[in-house]
Amino acid sequence: MDTLRQSPSPCSSRPSSPRTPPFEMFGPVGIEAVLDQLKIKAMKTGFEFNIMVVGQSGLGKSTMVNTLFKSKVWKSAMPSLEVPTPQTLELHSVSHVIEEKGLKLKLTVTDTPGFGDQINNDKCLRPLDIEFLRRLCRTVNVVPVIARADSLTIEEREAFRSRIQQNLKTHCIEVYPQKCFDEDINDSILNGKIREQIPFAVVGADQEHLVNGRCVLGRKTKWGIIEVENIAHCEFLLLRDLLIRSHLQDLKDITHNVHYENYRVIRLNESHQLPRGPGWVNLAPASPVQLTSPGCLKVRRRAQKDSKDDEC
Repeated sequence: MDTLRQSPSPCSSRPSSPRTPPFEMFGPVGIEAVLDQLKIKAMKTGFEFNIMVVGQSGLGKSTMVNTLFKSKVWKSAMPSLEVPTPQTLELHSVSHVIEEKGLKLKLTVTDTPGFGDQINNDKCLRPLDIEFLRRLCRTVNVVPVIARADSLTIEEREAFRSRIQQNLKTHCIEVYPQKCFDEDINDSILNGKIREQIPFAVVGADQEHLVNGRCVLGRKTKWGIIEVENIAHCEFLLLRDLLIRSHLQDLKDITHNVHYENYRVIRLNESHQLPRGPGWVNLAPASPVQLTSPGCLKVRRRAQKDSKDDEC
C-alpha cells in the first residue's frame, strides 16, 4: 500500500496566521525590539537550506546550482563514453557554508544521478515524471524549471511551458507556491504571478564575460553571449528571487510545519502496524473494554498510588 497517497493534504495542516485585531496600547513596551533579537540570533546561528536537483544527466544541474549561489557548490563530472549510465537511483549530497555580509548559510545540495536518463521527455511530462512529482509534492516543495532554455525559441519555450502547466493541472500536482497557502490578497497577487511563470525557463553559467564594458555571467555562443541575469534572455532571476530573496523563509516554514508534520503522522501510523514487542506503548485511546480489564485496572491503581506519593 502506498502510504504517500493516504497522507493528509499539505494545505490542511499549515498553522494559520493570527487574525485577532490588536488591542489599543497606552504606550510602547518594546515589542519592536524582537526584530533586533531575531536579527542578532540569525547573524550568530545562520540558516540552513536543502535543495535536491532532479533531471537527466547533462542538463546542467551542477552549473545551475553554482550560478544560483555564485559559488562552486557542486563540481560537475565530465561526461565519458566509457562510463555506463547508472541503473539505480542513488542520492549524492554535499554541504557548504556560504557567507554574505556576515550572514552564514549552510547549503546542502542533493543530486539524483540516473533519474530519467532512459526517458525522452522533450515534448511533455512522461509517466515516470508524473508519478514522481505526484509523490514528491506531498513531501517537499517542488519548483519545476526548463533547463537549457537557450536551446528553444521563444515560441517553443512558451508552448512547452503551456504543456507542462496543463500536465500539472490535469494530474493535480501542486508545485510551489501552493495556492492554498496564500494568506492574504497580497500573497495571492504575488504568488499568482509566480505560478503563471512556472516552470521557469533558465540558463546556467558560472563564467563571466565582458559585455559593453561590464562583466556578466553568461554562456558564450557563436551568436553572442546569453546573459544569465538578463530577464530578456532567461528567467533565472525569477528563480533566484523565489528561492532566496522573497520566499526562502516561507519554503523553510512549509517544510517544517507542513511536510515534516505530515511525514511524522505517516510514520506514527505505520508504527502501530509493527509487531508489539517489549516496551510497546499504545498511543491510541483505550476502549471501554480495555479500561475495565484487570491489567488496565492494575495500571490505573499503580498510577493513582504514585500520584498520592507525589502529593505527600
